[in-house]
Amino acid sequence: MAAPTVTGMATLPNPLPKLVTDPSGRTLGLDLPAGELIDATAEGPWHEPLLWCADERAVPGAWAALASVPRTVGLLPVVLDVGGGHGGPRQWELAPGEMSYPGDHDAEEVLAGLWEECAAEGDRWPGLAAAPDPDGVPDPESVAAAVAGSLLDGGPLKDPRVALVPARRSADIPTALGWTGPVGHEGDTARLSAVLRSWEDRFGIRVVALGFDHLLLSVAAPPATLGEAAAVAAEHFAFCPGALRQGGGTTLAAYAGSQVLDRPVWHFWWDD
Repeated sequence: MAAPTVTGMATLPNPLPKLVTDPSGRTLGLDLPAGELIDATAEGPWHEPLLWCADERAVPGAWAALASVPRTVGLLPVVLDVGGGHGGPRQWELAPGEMSYPGDHDAEEVLAGLWEECAAEGDRWPGLAAAPDPDGVPDPESVAAAVAGSLLDGGPLKDPRVALVPARRSADIPTALGWTGPVGHEGDTARLSAVLRSWEDRFGIRVVALGFDHLLLSVAAPPATLGEAAAVAAEHFAFCPGALRQGGGTTLAAYAGSQVLDRPVWHFWWDD
């Protein structure tokens, strides 16, 4: 059964149609490079643009220019990796009509259900990790800008392009696009956006980059002890079971120590 059509997100004003007659975005307070509006989905054109994407490879500083857009405009920046043989978002089989609304899902219920599907028999869901002490946590937007800058200055992305997505919070970007990268693990990306919302609230994550089947987050308040990191590692495993293998760890403890503890970047792939 298909997921219900997005309601709460679809009713948000989408400023992207204004770029049809104003490609530079000056009426929105923008100064955009050459780019295109994309409405391509797996079932044909969407009724409005899903994103704006720059034509050329992103350079250091490109994220910062877009991140300065006032939140009241209703557009958030993200880096899209159009390399790796999968092409760009026109070829990604975006499916916004198949997504529900992130706010309709409880993050712990989502993770507990995915844990039951993926964990070894007898391994009980440990529950959500506690949020770290907020004292001294850096500004999440500043951390995201720093992570994005490093990605665009010789980072792991093969062909990064800056993009703008109509969304009110960073965690909703994958769902607003109708991104289907995790479809082999979870077909309704809104359920994963519900988890991302929880990570926003607890750890100050921001969605910085998306590829055909991978997602990269900046983390303003990563776990600072091995115990805290182990609790978060369980959430990562439920969110993306392949994270342990891709992170070079064979156990949650090994993964926690190498990929979660004090790490300002969390990277996930769904390639199986």
